[in-house]
Amino acid sequence: MRPPKSTDEPRPFLKWAGGKGQLLEQYGPLFPRRFGRYHEPFVGGGAVFFHLRPPRATLSDDNGELVDCLIAVRDDLPAVIDALGRHVYDKDHYYAVRALSPDELPLAERAARTIYLNRTCFNGLYRVNSKGGFNVPFGRYSNPTICDAPNLRACSRALKRARIERAPFPAVLDRARRGDFVYFDPPYHPLSKTAYFTAYAKGGFREEDQRELARVYSELDRRGVLVMLSNSDTPLVRDIYRGFRIVRVQATRAINSKAARRGAITELVVLNYR
Repeated sequence: MRPPKSTDEPRPFLKWAGGKGQLLEQYGPLFPRRFGRYHEPFVGGGAVFFHLRPPRATLSDDNGELVDCLIAVRDDLPAVIDALGRHVYDKDHYYAVRALSPDELPLAERAARTIYLNRTCFNGLYRVNSKGGFNVPFGRYSNPTICDAPNLRACSRALKRARIERAPFPAVLDRARRGDFVYFDPPYHPLSKTAYFTAYAKGGFREEDQRELARVYSELDRRGVLVMLSNSDTPLVRDIYRGFRIVRVQATRAINSKAARRGAITELVVLNYR
């Protein structure tokens, strides 16, 4: 159950494509009233986790840079804040930081690099090239907030209740138990052949991954786990989750190279409970 709201309620500290902040009001009636442990295998910005703030959770993702950032904010926040204080909103500085290899930085500085680039890059977009390197250009903002220390502290407190690990989504089968709640927010199936954005991680997320996810979903259902999944409204998604409860919600698409193609769009929520 979600605890009462407080004045320092955490919000996602990373902007993430497909973030669910705008959908939380529509999702509210869809969340299960009671559940055991919470699992989120595609944690991204963590909007649903920070909204529910469950007392026991496992957050995971196959994006190692994201996982390291969450762990650093949970375990070493003062060092992260200190490292963020050394970053400035400047084009030359941005590209110098982007060129750094995160694997060669201490954990707190690695997290600060991730947060800094996320807050100052073009459109808040996370994208990597074929070698796994972050390659988003410098963004144009009037005065971006690089370090929101109060929110980072609230997020750190919430994350202390969570186990955080790098893992592919099928690993949830090794830990979810009957009565637990799993929320899947995978890279969405494309609405068209030209809309296929797979660059959140090296290798992308293909149709065979969507089908494997549906298989994992069905296995969790068979085991008595409560499962909720978000995805685009496409024939493939409706087909591979036929037999489950499907709810339509209205979202706003924010990331598209053409402004005219941004706006309201229908998405699907797949539930195995009522």
